[in-house]
Amino acid sequence: MTILLNSLESRDAAFVLHPYTNASQHLKDGPLVIARGEGIHIIDSDGNKYIEGLGGLFCASLGFSEQRLVDAATRQMKELPFYHSFGGKTHETAVELADRLIQLSPVPMSKVFFANSGSEANDTAMKLVWYYHNAIGKPEKKKIISRMRAYHGVTIASASLTGLPNNHRDFDLPIDRVLHTDCPEFYRYGRPGETEEEFATRCADSLEQMILTEGPETIGAFFAEPLMASGGCIVPPPTYYEKIQAILRKYDVLLIADEVICGFGRLGTMFGSESFGLQPDMIVMAKQLSAAYQPISALMINEKIHSAVVAESEKIGTFGHGFTYSGHPVATAVALETLKIYEERDIVGHVRDVAPVFQRRLNELGDHPLVGNARGRGLIGTLELVRNKETKEQFKPADGIAIHAGKQAQVHGVITRALGDNYSLCPPLIITEAQINDLFDRSTRALDDTYTWARATGLY
Repeated sequence: MTILLNSLESRDAAFVLHPYTNASQHLKDGPLVIARGEGIHIIDSDGNKYIEGLGGLFCASLGFSEQRLVDAATRQMKELPFYHSFGGKTHETAVELADRLIQLSPVPMSKVFFANSGSEANDTAMKLVWYYHNAIGKPEKKKIISRMRAYHGVTIASASLTGLPNNHRDFDLPIDRVLHTDCPEFYRYGRPGETEEEFATRCADSLEQMILTEGPETIGAFFAEPLMASGGCIVPPPTYYEKIQAILRKYDVLLIADEVICGFGRLGTMFGSESFGLQPDMIVMAKQLSAAYQPISALMINEKIHSAVVAESEKIGTFGHGFTYSGHPVATAVALETLKIYEERDIVGHVRDVAPVFQRRLNELGDHPLVGNARGRGLIGTLELVRNKETKEQFKPADGIAIHAGKQAQVHGVITRALGDNYSLCPPLIITEAQINDLFDRSTRALDDTYTWARATGLY
């Protein structure tokens, strides 16, 4: 593209450091400037219209033009544009939202702590794991187990939980006391002749062996996304969580469910924990909590954790943790209105209605020459691109196969992201059957073009 002097594009390249972007390449290519949104679509500064195939970043559940959320923010800005929750202060929308979340919880929960991003909420959960074990007289029980290819955020602590190499490389991560056990992706890690349930047993056995090797008295918690989204839409095999949770109970290890992406209808249930039978001690949520119209996250804790917080506060004199914008009035007002819309329009029921079409079209693309595996649940899915379908041989990172597929998708009017070798789709929850078919028709053309390119360049 040609970047004009003093244009918005040139000023972006000059002044903005972009997350998850090749900083060197960005100086050459410049940005795609998004001007506005309509429903499931976004429109760039040149007037080109795209289906937002990743829901922004797995978050724009109600699309980009929901007037009720704009109105909720406007009303709150006029009445109380900001106040904090330090020192026992509160305001109406924070209380109402916390109450509503406790009522919606898939398992009994006691309190809600508000933050501003999934990373902050996961960071808070980690601190509470340590705080809790100090409170109950087990100061050595501090190690936390996550999984390879997990995604839990980008703060120093939550990025350590994340199990993706590029989140660690040259950031000097992970920090101490964070361990990573097996990724439960049967397609990539299952052994020849092994059933999915046998693979689940092997993953559980591996977790137990890690706990025993480290010492059960040192293991404090296990973090898990119900479905691992950013790692490649990894759906755990049958019996996996049943076996994992039995081991956690056996060794008195807390379970934290990271519902940042799965929460609020994505899988056809209000929470992903319901889809997989999870019984967590803490639940982390963000993204679709406000349909992405305001930055907000929340951490729900059960009474066992809350009792420890009360005891330590009495001993220390305070609960020494919080963020300036925890429970921000505008963010909580928008989140509360979002939950009302989910209920009034039965968004979860809508997902269940249209998900079969989404999953059928996804699975049909599993026959594409470039696709080794198609996997998903509800309104989220991934196509894993491979060099050889029979051997599952992967492309080299330098080949940039998924990056190219993403660029071709943009040419055909779809926005998505390259996540490893995965072409991932996670559209707004309001998408219709007709729009789902349009999304997959465009994605098919993008994959066809990518296949042609790969053959012409000798990659395939």
